[in-house]
Amino acid sequence: MQSCTIDELLPKKNITELKKRISETIWSDSIGEDTWDYGVPLSWLRKMADFWVNEWDWDGVSEEMDRWPHKISMIDGLPIHFIHAEAKDLEAPAIILSHGWPWTFWDFRDVIGPLSRPDEFGFNGQQAFNVVVPSLPGFGFSAPLRKAGVDVSKIASIWVELMTEQLGYQKFCAFGGDWGSLVTAHLAHAHPEKLIGAHLGLAVIPGLDRRSLSENDFDETEKWMIERNAESLPHITSHLAVHLQDPQTIGYALTDSPMGMAAWIWERRRNWSDCDGDIEKAFEKEHLCTTAALFWCTKTINSSLRLYHEHFKKSWPMVNDRMPVLSAPTGLAVFPKDVVHLPKKVLERHCNLHHYAVLSKGGHFGPAEVPGELVEEIRKFFVPLI
Repeated sequence: MQSCTIDELLPKKNITELKKRISETIWSDSIGEDTWDYGVPLSWLRKMADFWVNEWDWDGVSEEMDRWPHKISMIDGLPIHFIHAEAKDLEAPAIILSHGWPWTFWDFRDVIGPLSRPDEFGFNGQQAFNVVVPSLPGFGFSAPLRKAGVDVSKIASIWVELMTEQLGYQKFCAFGGDWGSLVTAHLAHAHPEKLIGAHLGLAVIPGLDRRSLSENDFDETEKWMIERNAESLPHITSHLAVHLQDPQTIGYALTDSPMGMAAWIWERRRNWSDCDGDIEKAFEKEHLCTTAALFWCTKTINSSLRLYHEHFKKSWPMVNDRMPVLSAPTGLAVFPKDVVHLPKKVLERHCNLHHYAVLSKGGHFGPAEVPGELVEEIRKFFVPLI
């Protein structure tokens, strides 16, 4: 296990090259009205490019990242990057926070401090956690990804190795959003003996085909979920088809062009968040640029796409047929503008459900959009289990 700084993980020359390539972007034309109806508007994207080159403060961002210890560990031949933010009380429970796509570990920026050092972040007297925030294999600093077959079940087994064997936590808490929810759900299914509990930011049940559900499975108070599922479907269909079927092909273009890659990522940030169509209501420009930089400068946008192919091209690798499918104590934080919703009674049937809450706001990127609300929900779920 190796400790490292952000400058070691992402040398300044990479940032210099990034800004040079942005400045040399060959821009496509805008045809007709320049609106989000056709994808990312040219006028907005050019303004973002100007900000990225001239105003984005990478030095300030990297300094903030270095507030927390960063480590790289080799597990099953894969380099795994993670933040390890220890509580003052080293006997405090441990929690692993798993991100999704197009996320990075830094989407938990405003969650790490309140959970690991609550007294320093305005949460006096609240439960502290030893916080572990890894980058998924093939994402950001968990690179390079050289082997195929790294799916959700593989990542879950890597997390168990990291938390128990390498960091020495006998049992641990787990939270995840998007892909992180799938990984956390698999932990609750395949490794329940290692968990204090599993908290999901996206409703997902291993082996359940959402297409088997009908509107009758949702009660009257959940009709909004049906509407949101329908509203989200067009926005998740395009990227899902490409990432699943031929991620390598689009990977060449996204790896080569930072603005092309950023447009691909930022469009999803807008469409999947609780922003009423204004992406900057949900995310600061700096965070958008940092997210894109962490993919482009590490050349991991291609490898990040592979997870769709590795997971969705086969059935979920179930390890038993027990019910509930998620046998570890399970909680769910429902962000209303997320892209997928399941009815509560289905969750109750398939999960050992201890906590369920529909939040007042938030979308697919809950930890970055409403970090304070998520911190509160994490404590509500886990503290009674500790």
